Amino acid sequence: MDPHLSQSNSLIAQEFASRALRCNLNYRDSCCKPGYRSSVQWAYLLTFLVPNLWARLLSKAVQSRFFAGESPINASAQNVGQDLSIVTDAEPLSSSPLRIALLGYRSAPFSGGQGVYLKYLSRALVKLGHTVTVISGPPYPDLDVEVQLQKLPSLDLYAHGLKSVSIGQLFKDPLARTEWLSKLTGGFIEPWTFGERARDWLLAHADEFDVVHDNQTLSDGILDIQKAGIPLVTTIHHPITRDRKLALAAEPRWTRRLMIRRWHDFLTMQTAVARQLNYIVTVSQASRTDIIADFGVDPATIAVMYNGVEADLFRPMPHIERKPAQIMATASADTPHKGLQVLLRAAATLRQEGRELNLVLVGKPRVGGATEQLVSQLNLEAHIRWVSGVDHATIVELYAESTLAVVPSLYEGFGLPAVEAMACGIPLIVSDGGALPEVAGEGGVVVPAGDAEALATAIKALLDDPGARAALGECARERGVNEFSWDVCAARLVRYYRGAMAGHSSNGCLQPVESLSKQGDVVAC
Repeated sequence: MDPHLSQSNSLIAQEFASRALRCNLNYRDSCCKPGYRSSVQWAYLLTFLVPNLWARLLSKAVQSRFFAGESPINASAQNVGQDLSIVTDAEPLSSSPLRIALLGYRSAPFSGGQGVYLKYLSRALVKLGHTVTVISGPPYPDLDVEVQLQKLPSLDLYAHGLKSVSIGQLFKDPLARTEWLSKLTGGFIEPWTFGERARDWLLAHADEFDVVHDNQTLSDGILDIQKAGIPLVTTIHHPITRDRKLALAAEPRWTRRLMIRRWHDFLTMQTAVARQLNYIVTVSQASRTDIIADFGVDPATIAVMYNGVEADLFRPMPHIERKPAQIMATASADTPHKGLQVLLRAAATLRQEGRELNLVLVGKPRVGGATEQLVSQLNLEAHIRWVSGVDHATIVELYAESTLAVVPSLYEGFGLPAVEAMACGIPLIVSDGGALPEVAGEGGVVVPAGDAEALATAIKALLDDPGARAALGECARERGVNEFSWDVCAARLVRYYRGAMAGHSSNGCLQPVESLSKQGDVVAC
């Protein structure tokens, strides 16, 4: 292995594990005297063994009460066990507008691809004449006024911290207690607790919706919705097992590996739930392959529907002059699988060769984190402009003033930044991680994931060839606009919803497709 890549992987793993550790020890360190730290650390490690069994027992207990007719947590007793046949026995649904519930346990539009998915999919569905209610936990989405928002509050401990919760709240609210204990012991329980709240709310409002569309919660409560007879469609962007594998492969220390496994413990639930779902949508053929392999789901239950891009927003801006040798990347700075360390090493290599090169990076590195440390080691501080908390219009302007865009991820289930860059008509370089080659097609140059030397070579070749950049930018724009459309995605999903409501098989409703332009915009049920 390339020693530079090995060092980069080590930093990636160190960052991932330290993030899990920080989530728990900050509170402990504020309460414990230094003399007790060593013994508390060992006691803390032992607590990893308890929450897993406890959470599973709690989950099964909730399911048992629910299907026995006993009121579940936070639900009204009169709504449990009600006849939900109204959902499937309604008037013929071949052309009538649908009432759609879109679920997201975290949905802020600028915090990740899942939030962007809900924002633009809800907009496209409303344009088609349907009624859409987004049901979300915090952070909440920024939606169009035509889209209704139902907030399901949680403790939101990643924003407020463990000390924000009172003892009384922990005693009164079982779900709050679950969230607090999970974060204290290094877990991530938000998908499960959101699923419990969403199930309870939807049972109380079941007659208000024709179909429920879950955005990768994959929890016990969401599965309960399907079991209760409500038509359910689930989007799985990619299996998070891939993220866990990347972190574990680069981390030799058993304590850190334990923390990584503990944080990803929700994958046991997600795998079990995914195998029982009747209607799954994913965003690329690569993701479909990985979901089948990692989650063990029936291939017949999965359809592929590409994400879209707002072509009127993400567009070329010829009146903005491009800055020579400015490279732009949109990647969470301290998220390991985004591969930002690879781009940083490639940039350092090119600068060592005497090239004038600057980076515009949409993200915010954690103070003292792995990314910040690597930037310092490579002496790149003066050549990086960090941008965070900006809207999409600003992102488009940054693309317009940049020479190249790079998506260096080690793995992507789709890669929205790649599609957005293509729609802006900027020359694009992507890694071969996950679905990126499938998404970029002829609209981008593909290099091996994790290979900083290959990335540097590709950057250098395009910087030295203005004609190649212009041709690649035109091809990228054409592919981005023609292949990836939220309107097409929404139309296909409506056909899929209707098939789910009618009880058709997933394959009988919509076959997986390799390319929308090759197969046509909509495949009929």
